[in-house]
Amino acid sequence: MEKVKGFADWLTKWFTAIVVAWAVFNYFVPATSVWAKSYTGYLLGIVLFGMGLTLSLDDFARILKQPLMVIVGTVAHFVIMPLVAVLLCWIFRLDGPLAVGVILVGCCPSGTSSNVMSYLSRGDVALDVSIGILSTLCAPFMIPLLMQWLASQYVTVPAQSLFINALKVVLFPIALGVVCHMVFGKKIEKVTVALPIVSQVAILLIIGVVVAANQPKLFSAATLMAIPVVMLHNLSGYALGFGFSKLMYKVYPKGFRYAQQKAITFEVGMQDSALGATLALTSFAATPLAAVPSTFFSVWHNISGSVLSSWWRNHDDKHAIAHDSANGEKGSLKADAEDHEAVA
Repeated sequence: MEKVKGFADWLTKWFTAIVVAWAVFNYFVPATSVWAKSYTGYLLGIVLFGMGLTLSLDDFARILKQPLMVIVGTVAHFVIMPLVAVLLCWIFRLDGPLAVGVILVGCCPSGTSSNVMSYLSRGDVALDVSIGILSTLCAPFMIPLLMQWLASQYVTVPAQSLFINALKVVLFPIALGVVCHMVFGKKIEKVTVALPIVSQVAILLIIGVVVAANQPKLFSAATLMAIPVVMLHNLSGYALGFGFSKLMYKVYPKGFRYAQQKAITFEVGMQDSALGATLALTSFAATPLAAVPSTFFSVWHNISGSVLSSWWRNHDDKHAIAHDSANGEKGSLKADAEDHEAVA
């Protein structure tokens, strides 16, 4: 079991580099993954089933304990990222499948990587997880609604297909995982050790399918334009998510403190790009190019998230900012220590 956990930790640590290497390999040898194109829905279902296995009723109860912050964070995610996607498509004059792909990834729920980044930056992981759960549960309803509203100018949006596919690959696997957790209890812990490996292998296969399916067009001038769009989309999400949480601190300072601001920043800026790629390949099967922005996003947001979480941690240490400070006040860590000494 220790070897499995060790391999899972290694895979997580080097996942971004492995994704890049795997994508390059599939570009030159597309037959490696193209066979899995019809199974992408099942692959993502496995990932979300694994997510369900790690959830308990306490995770859902946590949403009810702090509903305002979780709902506000979820609403911010589904407002900021889709609208930024549309704005960037307009600025960069993207159209057709690429514009649809950028908007689709913008309409997706937050990615599970945000939980890791929030933890590394000393953010409120519990809030991060809660927003992630709620946004994922809302995805089958929000994605078709937002796509119909924002992307119908580019292509005919198959709203019914999006809804059914999202329902199949999101809600059903998560619900099944939660039920299994409830039935088998602690026995599930023996399985959950290997879940990161299973999930990451499934995501690698999905990325391989996207690269293989688009190999002839992947590095055309039009496709490469999606790279700066994806980067700006993600970075704008961080900036607007942080700005929004700072604004909410002025409205409700007890709830939107420094740790919560970090969590909302990552929850807004990081997307479930694997879901975006899967829905693009299933609901927009005639134009697989729509899955490319999700693949670019998958690589980029792991890089940017790692850099931001590392910078945030170093910034807090340098300025002695306590992780539980009200609004990131410099010297708050020293002030807390002095207060403890005074009490002692």
